[in-house]
Amino acid sequence: TEGDIIQEFYQLIDRHTPQLVSWNGSGFDLPVLNYRALVHQVTASRFWEMGESQDYDAREFKYNNYIARYHLRHLDLMDLLAFYQSKANAPLDSLAKLCGFPGKMGMDGSQVWPAYLEGKLPEIRRYCETDVANTYLMYCRFQLLRGAFSKEEYELEVEFVKKNLLQEANKPDGSHWHEYLSGFTNDVS
Repeated sequence: TEGDIIQEFYQLIDRHTPQLVSWNGSGFDLPVLNYRALVHQVTASRFWEMGESQDYDAREFKYNNYIARYHLRHLDLMDLLAFYQSKANAPLDSLAKLCGFPGKMGMDGSQVWPAYLEGKLPEIRRYCETDVANTYLMYCRFQLLRGAFSKEEYELEVEFVKKNLLQEANKPDGSHWHEYLSGFTNDVS
């Protein structure tokens, strides 16, 4: 069920405390997940931890948690790159294409609900998968921008992504990855 899927998402955060990376995740994805979690009575204790507990592990969340805008446990790339100014936000599709990545394939976010109502779940899945790939590639480009990746490390990571997507493309339900891979314009690697 939807509630089970959302609970699994928050349980992964409970177990692993990952860094979440998104593009407009603060403005759309996480609020939607939080509202649906409320509806389904989901527990998301690690996600909502803000360092109030006396637990040593939890105290570090006072200065770096998933909720606060300027912390990095959740890195909303769009928000950060726009210096938290909504008038400076850039769409993922446009910026990904400017960077030589394929961008969105098949639909955009505004088309997901109508596609769902029409039962087009495979198309929605493909859209979401390529959206994640674009977000990750933009995260890699951001790591290059801030000096966390050298040019060589960045190029190796992009090649790693392409290689893995090619493997996915050869699976029975992976044909959309062929189209995605053909969308790279400024071959960065």
